[in-house]
Amino acid sequence: MRLKRLEIFGFKSFGRKVTLDFISQITAVVGPNGSGKSNVAEAIRFVLGEQSMKSMRGKRGEDMIFNGSQSAARANRASVTIVFDNTKREFPLDFDEVSMTREVFRDGSNQYFINGSTARLRDIFELLASVHIGASGHHMISQGEADRILSANPKERRSMLEDALGLKAYQYKREESERRLTKTEENMREVESLRREIAPHLRFLKKQMEKMEEAKTLRDRLVGLYREYLKREEIYLTESRALLAGKLSEPAAKLADLNIKIEHAREQLAAESAGDSMSHELLAVEAKLRDARTRRDGAARALGKVDGMIEFEERRLKKREEQLARQEDIAMHLGEVEHVSRELDALFDGMEGNNELDRWRWIAYRARDLVREFIGMKKQSAGQQAITDEDRRELEGLRAERIVHEEELHRIDAEYTIFEESYAKVKSSIDAEKERSRDTERALFSMMQERGELQHTVERIHGDEERITRETQRLDEELSEAGVLLGRAVLDHSSVVVSIEEVMGEDRTRQESRRRDIERGKLRLEDLGGAGGDDVEKEFNETLERDAFLARETEDLIKTQESLRALIDELNEKLNTEFRDGVSRINKQFSDFFRLMFGGGVAELMVVKIEKRRRKDTDIDLSDIPGGAVTDEEEGEDEEGVDVSVSLPHKKIKGLQMLSGGERALTSIALLFAISQVNPPPFMVLDETDAALDEANSRKYGDMIEQLARHSQLMVITHNRETMSRATTLYGVTMGSDAVSKTLSISFDEAALTAK
Repeated sequence: MRLKRLEIFGFKSFGRKVTLDFISQITAVVGPNGSGKSNVAEAIRFVLGEQSMKSMRGKRGEDMIFNGSQSAARANRASVTIVFDNTKREFPLDFDEVSMTREVFRDGSNQYFINGSTARLRDIFELLASVHIGASGHHMISQGEADRILSANPKERRSMLEDALGLKAYQYKREESERRLTKTEENMREVESLRREIAPHLRFLKKQMEKMEEAKTLRDRLVGLYREYLKREEIYLTESRALLAGKLSEPAAKLADLNIKIEHAREQLAAESAGDSMSHELLAVEAKLRDARTRRDGAARALGKVDGMIEFEERRLKKREEQLARQEDIAMHLGEVEHVSRELDALFDGMEGNNELDRWRWIAYRARDLVREFIGMKKQSAGQQAITDEDRRELEGLRAERIVHEEELHRIDAEYTIFEESYAKVKSSIDAEKERSRDTERALFSMMQERGELQHTVERIHGDEERITRETQRLDEELSEAGVLLGRAVLDHSSVVVSIEEVMGEDRTRQESRRRDIERGKLRLEDLGGAGGDDVEKEFNETLERDAFLARETEDLIKTQESLRALIDELNEKLNTEFRDGVSRINKQFSDFFRLMFGGGVAELMVVKIEKRRRKDTDIDLSDIPGGAVTDEEEGEDEEGVDVSVSLPHKKIKGLQMLSGGERALTSIALLFAISQVNPPPFMVLDETDAALDEANSRKYGDMIEQLARHSQLMVITHNRETMSRATTLYGVTMGSDAVSKTLSISFDEAALTAK
């Protein structure tokens, strides 16, 4: 790779466009002081991405722009383009020429271009690092900076050597890996923070899910209990209704037949006692007695119906009272609590000094009973207070209706008793007067007695039917409640296998026990809370999935962290290995150049440990204060730097501090040239590095330049004639009255051909 040309426009003193072609291996730039020849070197620094304005003798980006003169207008921007020959593809670009351009504007903004395309400064650095060059370093040695490598501390000197040895690419990778490692650790902390943040909510949701699982198990158990209960209840009611219908058919038929026989006997008796007024009276009393019996039966049935309604309503209200009485937050009047307190005080009054154990035991039991009675009374009161006036009016109305029916039944019973007495009296008279009608009447009375028994049987069966009807109504309500609480699936009890004989042969207390178990399960299910289960489960699954995702992210970040640390360790090892190898090779060249410059002596680079820097907590002496002793904190890890050891011939000088100005210049030149020989850069810029040399050393310097030119293209800014004589192309820089730098070029090869 060769440097082909440099194009400068508006940069510092170059107010007009100037192009420098580098066609030879050594190009010298000469000119009087102040003509702007060092601006050529600074233009190269500028286009290669130098960010330090101080190193380019400026304070702001605006200082890099031509500021004009009395006869020349100032420029609005400065632009420098450097062009490289890339026919051998040293740059990783598929172009024969690679150009880099940097422009700076008056507002301090910069633009970068690679082959005319906009690029970033980072792109410029990475592209230059691929060929081991940069904005500054061993290939850019400016005026007054030749001594910098000797003046630098060991750590800075190591950085210069790493740059010269082409280790910047590894350093870029290491820095990038360290940035990624820092970002990974930050991400790990954020992920762990997120996991800690959602952990309490996840635990809460987990407890909710456990409650839901318990509720689900209880619901499944209730479904099973309900299905068996409903199946048995349905079989019982159906079979009971059928049995009652069967029991009713025979006595009803007998009653109907007996009524016909009684009517026939009455007709016969009426015929036998025709004209007898007492017989007519007997028939009239019998008719009244029959009417009273009919009315009494109707009143009894109405009373039974009202009793059933009252029983159902009382059971419903009692159930509601029990549910409300379970509440724990019941308001109490202070006076009621004080009343209980006074009763307890009364129990304990006069017991001081009394050691009778039985008396104390009785007082303890009595105090416990008082508290329990008070709590029970408050719970009952809380339940009763929850009953609305409408409920009370409905219940009181049913009770009033029952009183009316009871009074009606009592009145009819009284009438019936009177009619029975009248009937017995008339019958007794007839018996005494009409012996011949006794057989007919006896048969009639026997049939009437049998009819009474049959009517009683029928009424009892009708009462059982009404009970079955009420239980059927209650079953319908339980079916509706079960469907709302557990879903319609609970109503499908076809899978329950139970025989009719088992149901009808079972004691009804067993079925009632099942119903109580169901009620207790329903109360427990209400306590667990059955609503919102799907939302809680969805939120739990989403939170659990998020936590699992964050856990996987943590594992991935840990793996990334481990791989980055391994990569950093590998890069550090490679840097150290190549650095030590490079120092060893530089030492050989450094020793040769040093002996050449000084005619002997010894010079070498040494890798040394850099002592850790310690920081004190405070500069104030707190040793006399308890706990206030000064503590030292070590910063950073063990580092290595590079030190320079020289020994001049015929002098007992061992350190750099004892060297004269010329000796330091020769030493620094020898070291810089040794570095360049070990890892030759594509080109080097030497800005008046020979200014401090005398004539003899200038010849040695020229010899070293020619030796360097075998490996690197050189651009030398000089006043030294010896150095000029070694150049093939000479650029002269002049400045006229317009304060604009101009260039003139001479090619010694072409001049020699012309002279021939």
